[in-house]
Amino acid sequence: MAQDNLSVPFAETLADSEALARSLSDLETRSGRFGTALSGALKSATLSGKSLEDVLQGLGNRLTDIALSAALKPLEGAVSSAASSLVGSLGSVTAFADGGVVRSPSLFPMGGNSLGLMGEAGAEAILPLARGADGTLGVAMTGGGEGTTAPIIFNVTATDAASFRKSEGQISAMLARSVSRGRRGL
Repeated sequence: MAQDNLSVPFAETLADSEALARSLSDLETRSGRFGTALSGALKSATLSGKSLEDVLQGLGNRLTDIALSAALKPLEGAVSSAASSLVGSLGSVTAFADGGVVRSPSLFPMGGNSLGLMGEAGAEAILPLARGADGTLGVAMTGGGEGTTAPIIFNVTATDAASFRKSEGQISAMLARSVSRGRRGL
């Protein structure tokens, strides 16, 4: 257990030393840029005959650009990191506008600050809802094109088996009419 306690500060120290090395390298690069800008300004003054004021103003502008670039570098990294983590936390987005099946536990927003959990006890279906002609909300079944079949439902209320047998003729006639309408595409 003591070994674990020692390894954490060592890891932090290692990370700090790597960050220090990166900072020193960045500082060295920037000081090189400063030297180049200063040399270029003085060379320009000598060769082109510019006034010292113009040379110093150009040098000041160049140094301001270098300083501003250095100051905005951490902000650029933070914004980039935040955007990457936001996109990474979303993972992939799956749309269920036409329905679907959730096979593993998944969280979803419920509005406000609430979250819902689906698929926690096995596969769950997502079914799109539609309003019927009478205004009721329910699962809509859409008929397809050729080769698809729509269910035909008959509700038969019979008091006993004998009355059910008497209604067989009526059920057969209704089924024949439904099949005929289906063939016509109604």
